[in-house]
Amino acid sequence: MDWIQLRISTTTEGIEPVCAVLMDAGITGMEIEDAKDFHCFLEANRSTWDYVDEELMSAFGGDTCVKFYVTDNACGADMRTQVTEGLKRLAAMDEKGEYGALSVTSANMKEEDWAENWKQYFKPMNVGDKILILPEWERLTEPTDRTVFTVNPGMSFGTGSHHTTQLCIQGLEQRIAPGMSVLDLGCGSGILSIIALLLGAKDATAVDIDPNAVEIAVQNAKRNRIDLNTYRTFSGDIVSDKALFRAVADKEYDIVLANIVADVIIGMEPVIPKLLKSGGVFITSGIIQEREADVTAAYEKTGLTLTGRQEQGGWVALQYIK
Repeated sequence: MDWIQLRISTTTEGIEPVCAVLMDAGITGMEIEDAKDFHCFLEANRSTWDYVDEELMSAFGGDTCVKFYVTDNACGADMRTQVTEGLKRLAAMDEKGEYGALSVTSANMKEEDWAENWKQYFKPMNVGDKILILPEWERLTEPTDRTVFTVNPGMSFGTGSHHTTQLCIQGLEQRIAPGMSVLDLGCGSGILSIIALLLGAKDATAVDIDPNAVEIAVQNAKRNRIDLNTYRTFSGDIVSDKALFRAVADKEYDIVLANIVADVIIGMEPVIPKLLKSGGVFITSGIIQEREADVTAAYEKTGLTLTGRQEQGGWVALQYIK
């Protein structure tokens, strides 16, 4: 079945009445683009990001609009007519012009499997000196002496292609040794913790605030034939959740990994030294160059020694030893 995307140009003030028109026409699924709301969201969640992709900023930097979809058939045409008539009535009521143009544009959309399309852009990749990341739907065309990590990250989690993940993998290659215990904070799809096991770690613990990430990490561990007796996962905030911290801190770790963002890394400063063995290594990335000084300043008081720094694509990874 094909669809028609309809886009109503409006203003921030017009969003609610436009949505009411759509609901009156029987349309309950809609997509709102509002630059003002987007920027308010960014400011309200400032501690969880350091960098916003230019394409994302551009996408939300235009006019405010409400999008919806109707089927390309008689039923869809009837809904479209109801919306058009409703917008005419709304425009007549808008004496001050607060709701914007209320104009409608359309685009035909072919039926596609949206959940699968992203996979065409994720191909096998070599990372560091030892790792090959292999999407589970791909096949190796020739033998390799690299350690193969097979992954299906889902649409929402890391594939290993980002600079920060690659920097952490390179750090792991430098520091890992057989028999080590590894902790991955902010594990996402489990890339770092599972690769640590593939490189010889005795056991790994993975923690993420998102329970969906933890589920995907477990599935990826199974894909790589990891003994789940050596792979623990937890969901929650290790800083604010004291019970979670006690569960994770029932042992000390040779390597602690945190590939997140600067403010979260800074917020973890009180707990990181408690999680490391004497001589253990903290490898952290997700830090844009502009925030590096903030992170290093926070960790000066921990007693950890900064022993390594790598940079790639404007991102920084740091290594500390206890």
